[in-house]
Amino acid sequence: MRPRMFIASIVAGVLCTASAALAQDSRTIALARELTTLLDQQKLDSIAARQAGSSDRFVAALYFPGAQLLVVSAAYAAPSLLNEKILLRRYKEAYMDLSSASDPTTRMLIEDLRGDGIRPIRVEGQPFDVYTRGTDGAFAFDGDWKKRKLSEDAYRKAFGEADAEYVRMLESLIAQLKGGS
Repeated sequence: MRPRMFIASIVAGVLCTASAALAQDSRTIALARELTTLLDQQKLDSIAARQAGSSDRFVAALYFPGAQLLVVSAAYAAPSLLNEKILLRRYKEAYMDLSSASDPTTRMLIEDLRGDGIRPIRVEGQPFDVYTRGTDGAFAFDGDWKKRKLSEDAYRKAFGEADAEYVRMLESLIAQLKGGS
């Protein structure tokens, strides 16, 4: 009986270690919560801003309370037009412009399917988050790196890049809502 318990504890330890290794922390969880709280408080379902540190790159979000946060960032050929829409609080129009009329090679889209920050693995019974960069295909964070023929390290690297980009996007939107620019 003792050998079985020993083997079971080793298997459980290996499984926990593998799960912990993949479940790296997302820096976007707290920021997404802050953004959605601000949007709720200000009774907004969209927001747009110039991306911090750039003169021609913008970020915009559509918010579906309790369900989804869609955030797009891209360079825009006519920055003054988007600046005007932001000043006039025509955020949905800015989102649509960035989603469709921006340079597709510079576009980044985060589909945060619960509006609670992106996570590297899918929680059972919950939707997974998706990241699209430029003209590359969508990258689903479902935890199945083998399906994409990637190593676990390559999968985690892709998540880290998406997480870092999403942090920059969320920070710019939060600054806009707090009155900065």
